[in-house]
Amino acid sequence: MYVGVDLGGTNIAIGLVEENYEIVAKGSVPTGKERPFAEIIADAAQLIQKLLAEVGKTAADVQYIGMGSPGIPDAKNGIIVYASTFPHMAYSNAQAEFEKYFPGVKVYVENDANAAAYGECLAGAAKDVDNAVMVTLGTGVGGGVIINKKIYSGFNYGGSELGHMVINFNGPACSCGRNGCFEAYASATALIKQTAETIQSYPDSIIHQMIDHNPANLNGKIPFDAAKKGDRAGQRIVDKYIEYLGVGIANVVNLLQPEVIVIGGGVCKEGDYLLKPLSAYVNSQKYTDKVPQPKLVTAILGNDAGIIGAAMLWKQEQ
Repeated sequence: MYVGVDLGGTNIAIGLVEENYEIVAKGSVPTGKERPFAEIIADAAQLIQKLLAEVGKTAADVQYIGMGSPGIPDAKNGIIVYASTFPHMAYSNAQAEFEKYFPGVKVYVENDANAAAYGECLAGAAKDVDNAVMVTLGTGVGGGVIINKKIYSGFNYGGSELGHMVINFNGPACSCGRNGCFEAYASATALIKQTAETIQSYPDSIIHQMIDHNPANLNGKIPFDAAKKGDRAGQRIVDKYIEYLGVGIANVVNLLQPEVIVIGGGVCKEGDYLLKPLSAYVNSQKYTDKVPQPKLVTAILGNDAGIIGAAMLWKQEQ
C-alpha cells in the first residue's frame, strides 16, 4: 500500500494507492498553512490512519509515503527546502515528521507540479509515452518535465519552473521578481486580470452582466463562456490568452520536444475550444515540421494526478 499526499495551500489531499495506480481510499483536511509544519503533518498522519482503517489496513501495511508540495524539495532526503507560500516550511523534514507516526517508512517529497506530471505520465493523459511535459494553469503556472519516465528537476531539485521563463522581458512584474514571465500572462490569475482590463473598453460586453458588474466575480471560465456566445470582448480576451499560452508552450516544444504536452488546471476544461486554436498557434511557431511533433492533450486525472504521482515517487529510484 502506497500513500500519496498532495499538500495544497488550502487542503491536504491524501490517497491510498495500489500498485496498479488505483486509489482505494482518499480524503482531505484543511491545511492551515500558517501553522508549524509539525502540526500540518500531524493532521496528514491522522487522516492516513483513518483511511487505512476504512480499508481494513494498518500502518504496518504502508510501504512508502510520497508528498507533493509547493516549492523546492530535497527529494533525496525528504526535506522541503523552500516554499514561498508556506511561511514556516523552510527546511522542514517530512521524513522525520512522518517517522513519528509511521516508523521505518521511507518518505519521498517532490514539487507538487512534478508529482502531478508524474501521475499523468503513469496513469493519465501521457501514460503511453516516455517523455512528457505538463503545464498546469492555476493561480500560477506550474510545470513538470518527465524524461524517460523520470522526473527532471535539475541537480538541485529546483528545475522545471516553466512558469518563470520570460516571454516578454518588458512585460508585467511576476511574483518571482522578474518581468514578463509565462505565469504573468498565462495563469488563471493573469486571465482574470486581462478580462477585467479589457471589458473596460467594452461597456456593452455581456461579461458585465455575467459578473453582475462586480469584477470580484470574475473567473477564468467567464471570458470563454462569453466568447462562445459571440461576445466581442470575450473573443478578444480568449484569442489573446491563447496567443500568450501558445508562446510559452512553443518555447517548451522547441526546447524539449516531448512526445506529449499535457495541459492541466481549470482552463483545460474548455477542451477542444482551447486545444484546437492553441495547437494551431503552437504549430505556427514550431522550429521545424521535418520531424514528428508533440501532441497537445488535456489532463484527465484532475486532483488525483498529484496523489498518484506522489504515492509512486519511490519508483524514481528503480
